[in-house]
Amino acid sequence: MFFYGLILGSFYNVVALRVPEGKSIVAPRSSCPNCGHQLTALELIPVLSYVFQMGKCRRCKVGISPVYPLFELLTGVLFASAFYLIGWEFELVIAILLISLFIIITVSDLAYMIIPDKVLLGFTVLFVGVRIYQPLTPWWDSIIGAAAGFFLLLLIAFASKGGMGGGDIKLFALIGFAVGIKTMFLSFFFSTFFGAFFGIIGLMTGLVKRKQPIPFGPFIAIGTLVAYFFGEKMIDWYLNLLLTVF
Repeated sequence: MFFYGLILGSFYNVVALRVPEGKSIVAPRSSCPNCGHQLTALELIPVLSYVFQMGKCRRCKVGISPVYPLFELLTGVLFASAFYLIGWEFELVIAILLISLFIIITVSDLAYMIIPDKVLLGFTVLFVGVRIYQPLTPWWDSIIGAAAGFFLLLLIAFASKGGMGGGDIKLFALIGFAVGIKTMFLSFFFSTFFGAFFGIIGLMTGLVKRKQPIPFGPFIAIGTLVAYFFGEKMIDWYLNLLLTVF
């Protein structure tokens, strides 16, 4: 699963960086953004090519963005972690799809401040197919989750006068459909928590200016994965704590 993640992570980088610009994800072949050198198979080995080339293009020696190996490695680690936590269960398909979606939208949001509609539409088709094959219990949890995610973020967008982007709204609707209303609300809680936490750190360190827009997609990704993998355990722990206290 780790090596599958490395390979797909390389492809997800291409999708995330090309789709927002309206480019094909198939052609042309990957090339150095500085000199245009088309990369050979040996230069496209996930993570290892970057290490062996010391982070530079073999032809022009200009530095290559560390985004590529970092997200390849992150995808591999998340794929392996999903298998470790879930095992060979069908729910592993949902986990892999969520991770794949979040890697793509995180790279895209960091690079362009955009969550592409084409990416969301493609994953909507995949999630609908998967949930038809194995629906949530009850089956309408997906529909309620999607509606709640959409209108919750829409309400926040209106209240904040555009502080929440349209891509975030559609993304939460998709998350609600995939995981149901309870996990969706946990996802929203953790997403806002991580967004506020790192936002405060950014302000304190000067990395973020006041009223400077920051991409929310990465925080949605982190918050949703935490809620998806550990939400049930955290709720059980919290309820047991309340019973112990009261």
